[in-house]
Amino acid sequence: MPALIIEAEPTPVTIDLLFTALVVIDMQKDFLYPGGYGESLGNDVSLLRRAIQPVRRVLQAARRLGLLVVHTREGHLPDLSDCPQTKLLRWPEGRRIGDPGPMGRILVRGEPGHAIIDELAPLPGETVVDKPGKCAFYCTDLDQLLKRRGIQSLLFAGVTTDVCCGTTISGANDRGYNGIVLSDCMAAYDPRRHASALEIIKAQGGIFGWVTTSENLLTALPKS
Repeated sequence: MPALIIEAEPTPVTIDLLFTALVVIDMQKDFLYPGGYGESLGNDVSLLRRAIQPVRRVLQAARRLGLLVVHTREGHLPDLSDCPQTKLLRWPEGRRIGDPGPMGRILVRGEPGHAIIDELAPLPGETVVDKPGKCAFYCTDLDQLLKRRGIQSLLFAGVTTDVCCGTTISGANDRGYNGIVLSDCMAAYDPRRHASALEIIKAQGGIFGWVTTSENLLTALPKS
């Protein structure tokens, strides 16, 4: 496949699809579905759900082209042995990690709310990275997996822009990857934090990476 030039900010970015992966971050039921943990905290999940259709279109294109697709899920072991006390005790009782929530125990692996939403469910054979922190590189084998495949550029989608996406993009930059953020494929519970996070990523000549749209990406991709 030839190198592709994608219109982006602060500059156009060139990628080689042979060495590019799509990373879809934490599109989990507890965060995006009405009645889930995110909504129980008073968040408007419709703000996150706006990203579902753009992510689905990009995911379909990535699968058609045979790109490596990585899904991530934030969650902890059932015994919470991988959850620091600072994270566990930050919230009041009843809303802590491991407490009973509207879709099972909150942020615990294997619970219904921990699963990726049905609309973007991983296909058999697609990589799913379970992470105990915000950054997808923390306490996971993601870096090794990408390096084994020779991956150089990462297309980022998911939620939330200002938390798990932002920390993962920063972590990717520190590990030498080119990060390309698909702005309409990301969302936050607060549009202001979404916009601010994108500004930080592309500031100072692209200090953490590039910001573009799914439309710009799909326009640049080969059609067959």
